[in-house]
Amino acid sequence: MTAVPVRVFGGPTALIEYGGLTFLTDPTFDGPGDHPVGNGRVLTKTAPAGAAPADLGRVDVVLLSHDEHPDNLDRSGRALLADVPLTLTTTGGAGRLGGTARGLVPWDSVVLERPHGGTVTVTGVPARHGPEGCEPVVGEVVGFVLTGDGLPTVYVSGDNASLDLVRQIAERFGPVDTAVLFAGAARTAALDGALLTLDSAQAAEAARILGARRIVPVHFDSWAHFTEGRAELVTAFTAAGLFDRVELY
Repeated sequence: MTAVPVRVFGGPTALIEYGGLTFLTDPTFDGPGDHPVGNGRVLTKTAPAGAAPADLGRVDVVLLSHDEHPDNLDRSGRALLADVPLTLTTTGGAGRLGGTARGLVPWDSVVLERPHGGTVTVTGVPARHGPEGCEPVVGEVVGFVLTGDGLPTVYVSGDNASLDLVRQIAERFGPVDTAVLFAGAARTAALDGALLTLDSAQAAEAARILGARRIVPVHFDSWAHFTEGRAELVTAFTAAGLFDRVELY
């Protein structure tokens, strides 16, 4: 099978070309600066995106893990949604966003027509944005699996901190060809510094559980609350014997 083209722009934002369709994950294109998140707290963006929305070309579908945090959907990302035919996200997020947004509960699927015949299936898969019971504080999150006849399987984790959920996904879809893993060991005061996403060692373990042939880490740079970055990812995947499968951008 031909490798699935993936372009990473910083933070959680990547463009995936799959089955003749173009998918964009968690669009964040604002410049560096502070983003208020309530209760006097801010998330600080530290670096610009590697592209602007105008540079992307056609986007067929946005895969939005959740809409409630600016490091996953910022002002520029929200503006972009108006020009995209379909945004797949949480059911709550679809209600808040309106427009072309559609909610997916875990294991629910939507079938998309490919431009030259055939279909792509997008399945919503479970994700948890912190420790058990975190949802009242941080909200709901969804991940995604892309499949299609004659196409490799692609997993997009979203902001997930649970390896138990990764095991459930692997049982249904593993091994996967490409795993786009949100890492970065995100932490904030909202949950007293608990992990909100996978740390680097957990990301390597997730890749092992999934049997991923190719690993594309995202969500590890450009924001101050990401506590692990490129160096920690290199160390963790090297220790796990998986670094030859990693594409770091």
